[in-house]
Amino acid sequence: MSIPTVSPETIREARAQLDAHVREIIAWHFSPETGCPFWLDWARRAGWDPRREVRGFDDLLARFPHFQDEWLRDLQPEVWVPAAYRGRPYNIFETGGTTGMPKQRIGWEDYKVDYSEFSEKLSDEHFPRGGAWLMMGPTGPRRLRLAIEHLANVRGSSCYFIDLDPRWVKKLLATKQFDQARAYMAHVVDQAVTLLTHRKISGLFTTPKLLEALAEKINLWEAGIRGVFCGGTSMKPQEVRFLVEELLENRIGFYPTYGNTLMGLAASVPLQPEDNFSLTYYAPQPRAVLRVVRPDKTDELVPYGEFGRVELTTMTREFFMPRFLERDEAIRRPPRPPYAWDGVGDVRPFGAMEKQIVEGVY
Repeated sequence: MSIPTVSPETIREARAQLDAHVREIIAWHFSPETGCPFWLDWARRAGWDPRREVRGFDDLLARFPHFQDEWLRDLQPEVWVPAAYRGRPYNIFETGGTTGMPKQRIGWEDYKVDYSEFSEKLSDEHFPRGGAWLMMGPTGPRRLRLAIEHLANVRGSSCYFIDLDPRWVKKLLATKQFDQARAYMAHVVDQAVTLLTHRKISGLFTTPKLLEALAEKINLWEAGIRGVFCGGTSMKPQEVRFLVEELLENRIGFYPTYGNTLMGLAASVPLQPEDNFSLTYYAPQPRAVLRVVRPDKTDELVPYGEFGRVELTTMTREFFMPRFLERDEAIRRPPRPPYAWDGVGDVRPFGAMEKQIVEGVY
């Protein structure tokens, strides 16, 4: 069976939907009645009105520069509050902080929208409605903690949580305190084993490394796990094969995703034999768009099948972030049902082939 393709007409329809969404979001964020102080001030300083000049996604790419990390690090969160949301308390979510002070994104309902949509991609066989979940992954200031609980709740389920601080693990690894890092991981895994032994849990969210460590301690199928929702940006095909065939025994559902605080989550398409365990993810367009661009000429896409740097554009009424260069690289993949836009494959840290990357529990 060959990998399915998407018709040109379906691709054109998706692009028309994206262009319409761009116009809506630009009108929202650059109107004084609804926009946030940052973008209103940016337009004044730039000397042009995006509401008049941006009529679609191509215009956005041509007129906006790359979004800068420092804007989410250095500025107070109030500058990102849309006028239409003024006076409403907001959630504050943080990124991992690998390269310095964590970036902060505020929000209200976006994470619920993202994960409610993702729920429709989960099989009831693997994630039975009403069955309890366990989250064994990064909590704390990350949006993921609330998002996973919301996802479980949408499916009529409750969720158990285990505290995890990946920043501490990365610090231990960076200072070569490997014994301490292993002890911390063992502490996390032991808590999960206790819960799986004494509670009826059918759904699991975790990272690839923690999944492997947990499976060494307990048989997941016998413990009641029927579906694993796995997050983490770097999963090589040989690692995916090991997870699917050895740890999950080809009978526990495997749902890998590529996501972060600034995008939400990109779902993977179900693996087929022709994929050779190479994962491909598709952004929740039109709310977010992923492109794979040339690292040295970021205005240009790389050809299909080649590695390039990942560029993210996020467009919701709560948050507008054009052309942010992620610290990831990926293979550009063509549209694939049910997605009528490009995907990203074999995601890994940017420059992974040239330098050592500390990923900790990921």
